[in-house]
Amino acid sequence: MSGWGLSWFGGGAAAQKQKSAPKNAILGLRAQLDMLQKREKHLQNQMDEQDTLARKYVSTNNKNAAKIALKRKKQHEHSLDQTVAQIGTLEQQINAIESANINRETLLAMEKASAAMKQIHGKLTPEKVDATMDELAQQNALSEEIVNAITSNNIGEPIDDFELEAELEDLQQDELDKQLLKTGTVPVSDQIQGVPAAPHDIKGKTPAAFEEDDEEEELRKLQAEMAM
Repeated sequence: MSGWGLSWFGGGAAAQKQKSAPKNAILGLRAQLDMLQKREKHLQNQMDEQDTLARKYVSTNNKNAAKIALKRKKQHEHSLDQTVAQIGTLEQQINAIESANINRETLLAMEKASAAMKQIHGKLTPEKVDATMDELAQQNALSEEIVNAITSNNIGEPIDDFELEAELEDLQQDELDKQLLKTGTVPVSDQIQGVPAAPHDIKGKTPAAFEEDDEEEELRKLQAEMAM
């Protein structure tokens, strides 16, 4: 893998060494700070001890021993002041390195983000985006035209509207006849059939024939009443 790839993923010996340098420096400073803090406590204990001895010797009128104890206390106090100053210096240095390391890591993260954006965009430009959108619009328009062409053409033989109208009239007449039968009214077709024949037909009929017509009429009326 190339050096660029290693640096991208944080790999490579040089990158690891560079990344570990601030960490190692901070660890060393913290170790020294811990040692100085322990020395600070030890010197403070020594000062307290010599102060106690000096007070004891003063109470027994042993001035020489009291002076020696105070002298030791002063020496410990001087060492303590130096130690406290060193502790302050180390703490400032640790804070400075940590801040610098954070700034460096932040910059590296931003550089990686910039490289990632460049890699994602590649050769992408606003002009190419506009061209792609235009092509999509053209293809969508073409698809719409194809759908309209397919759905607008009827498949099979055309249906004659006159035949549909005639069939519709027949259905309407049948429905009307059914309604008339339900209400007891004789349909128009039956009324036409019930009209007496021409006079020349009546002339040749016998009384028995007229009686038969009356029976047929009574039968129709009865059927109509039953239908109600």
